[in-house]
Amino acid sequence: MPARPLVDYSLYVLVRLLISCIQALPLDLIQSVSRYCAWLCWHVLRLRRPTVEENLQIAFPEKTQAERDRIALAMWQHLVLMVAEIAHAPRKLHRTNWREHCRAPRMVELIRLLLSERPTVLISGHLGNFELGGYVLGLLGFATHTIARPLDNRYLDRFINEFRGSTGQYMLSKTGSGQQIALLLKQGGTLALLGDQHAGAGACWVEFFGRPASTHKAVAVFTLSGHATTVTCGMLRTGKPLQFEMRPEEIIDPLAEGFQLGSIPQLAHWYTACLERLVRAAPEQYWWVHRRWKGEAVDRRAQRRMLRQSRAA
Repeated sequence: MPARPLVDYSLYVLVRLLISCIQALPLDLIQSVSRYCAWLCWHVLRLRRPTVEENLQIAFPEKTQAERDRIALAMWQHLVLMVAEIAHAPRKLHRTNWREHCRAPRMVELIRLLLSERPTVLISGHLGNFELGGYVLGLLGFATHTIARPLDNRYLDRFINEFRGSTGQYMLSKTGSGQQIALLLKQGGTLALLGDQHAGAGACWVEFFGRPASTHKAVAVFTLSGHATTVTCGMLRTGKPLQFEMRPEEIIDPLAEGFQLGSIPQLAHWYTACLERLVRAAPEQYWWVHRRWKGEAVDRRAQRRMLRQSRAA
């Protein structure tokens, strides 16, 4: 076996062993251990510490350093619990008991949208346990499609997709899936998207916690071109592990009379503001480890004008 596949397969085996160990432990014990894991990640290993500190400084300049440190510690504890919840979900979270684990104040409204013949776009972020949001909807019989880049490790990619697909979450590649998405929306399907991913300098730039952040234009395009009812939402932990609230923040309909978000920048600003409110409600459950703010916007019109001028010269 060549070196790269051997390394990938070894990593896959280690991940499967780790998941088996996690599944063998009670969630209450993992919750207790997660506090020590968080302390180790933040104070000893200092994983992604400069990035986390920078992000929290941008998002919460009014807070003291001690308050931001508490959010960072709680975030690492959340990430440990998130992995444990995903590992335990197939054994403990079922169609018959989902109400024991998930509170959904606006579930009737959400189900009506998902049952309609209109397409639906669900926009969340790296907040709460977003993996289990689609998992729970799948348990209820609502298939969702998510756009994501395949993992470089094909063994892990297949394993993760098998978990997602076990209840009806289907993955679409970031490249070459345009026709599939158009057909899905035309047939009234449901897209579940993460709306807080950096999209490069040439993307749509919106304010996130008071600072410009790059946002994918496609998220807004799906709503506008597909005339899809769009929901911003989060799967927030409410206490113990595997205890959540499926919280829709706001719902819009591009076909509604008086709809005022008819452009990509307007719609991107709307859902980003909704995600910010959800993050502020549970900052310890957000992924501050990823760089949401980086780079600067590129004025493509100015670039094209300069290119034409250089060619003319």
